Amino acid sequence: MCRNTCLPRLAPLYAAAVCLLGATSALGADGRTVIHAGSLVDVEAGEVLGRHTIVVEGETITAVQEGLADPENGDTLIDLSGHTVLPGLMDMHVHLTSQQAGAASYLDRFQENPADLAIKGLIYAERTLLAGFTTVRDVGGETTAILAVRNAIARGDMPGPRIFAATISLASTGGHGDRTNGMRADLTGDPGPKEGIVNGVADARKAVRQRYKEGADLIKITATGGVLSLAKSGQNPQFTEEEMRAIVEAANDYGFMVAAHAHGAEGMKRAIRAGVTTIEHGTYMDEEAFELMKEHGTWFIPTISAGNFVAEKAAVPGYFPEIIRPKAAAIGPVIQETFAKAHRAGVPIAFGTDCGVCPHGSNAQEFLYMVEGGMAPMTAIQSATVVTAKLLDIWEETGSIRAGKAADLIAVEGDPIADVTKLQDVRFVMRVGQVHKAPG
Repeated sequence: MCRNTCLPRLAPLYAAAVCLLGATSALGADGRTVIHAGSLVDVEAGEVLGRHTIVVEGETITAVQEGLADPENGDTLIDLSGHTVLPGLMDMHVHLTSQQAGAASYLDRFQENPADLAIKGLIYAERTLLAGFTTVRDVGGETTAILAVRNAIARGDMPGPRIFAATISLASTGGHGDRTNGMRADLTGDPGPKEGIVNGVADARKAVRQRYKEGADLIKITATGGVLSLAKSGQNPQFTEEEMRAIVEAANDYGFMVAAHAHGAEGMKRAIRAGVTTIEHGTYMDEEAFELMKEHGTWFIPTISAGNFVAEKAAVPGYFPEIIRPKAAAIGPVIQETFAKAHRAGVPIAFGTDCGVCPHGSNAQEFLYMVEGGMAPMTAIQSATVVTAKLLDIWEETGSIRAGKAADLIAVEGDPIADVTKLQDVRFVMRVGQVHKAPG
């Protein structure tokens, strides 16, 4: 569908992204940038403060002080005195090189090359950044494409968030991450660890080492069935605990965290006992899983946005292949309820959306769903700043507005604590000192 048309169609957007980078990179590049904030969200203290001045030099915040200090000669002034300034937000579950577009999406793997996916990834990365998300975890994408996107942004060639990339996810044969599901027999073959398919302990270790060789930042496993794979079950366990423990042990050797996609309770509990860092989705999490997560310090990434999105689309005839439609209808509505129960139970929660299933750039809608599920707005914001920065082990670098940290800043009009939907309309974005979006 797209092999001959994607690149020409996306080229103008690619050029626009280059123009945006060139237009914004000069602001604050030399000397100091002084930002006047009408109010400031102190996520460390959990308070909204009054007028403050933030001073940025290069990529770093060098001062944060009360009141609106006058700029010095040569300073660049950014007037956000009518806005609330927050640290850049973080999303722990995105898929930047794709976006769900119904049944036709299932042809993309046959018709798109890694270069097509990389260009899509750059567009979706910029969209994510402009929505106020300055750091993301990409938890499963074509290896060469997502690494090209990550590296281009890290070099400063293109605008986008800081990316921690898992590359392809690890699955068992026929599991949620087996990309040959649904293909005709002569195409399925017998993929192995190089392709992310694990059957046994030896495969588990080799698959992790292959991701290290390729340059991944973390490991993603599909501990249970999933909604959008062309397979019948959305929740059956798909690894033995022994296999997952071998993945985690190998990951630890290479300094990787392990993120576990899991809908069903049994596969989830195996993953928690095996030592994974995060549980993604967690749809049918039960009381035993709640207690295990608290005992092991396992983080829950709820992805309510994706659950609501697939449930809505399941009601549209023909949007999903028929093997997927009942899974989407059943699993989608449960995630928000599970989130509410997990939050009441004291399970540690970090922010994540699964954008790529739901549309890129809609990430902040997750805050509304979290608040509807009983989480206080400030706690929800902290789950996307303080909590995520500590989860990624970049707390000393970013996650709050403090001298010495990266100048990752966003601004909204109004009070996002009184109305968390304000975060869906970000008016200002700065990442590592570069302005990518400004009022007016």
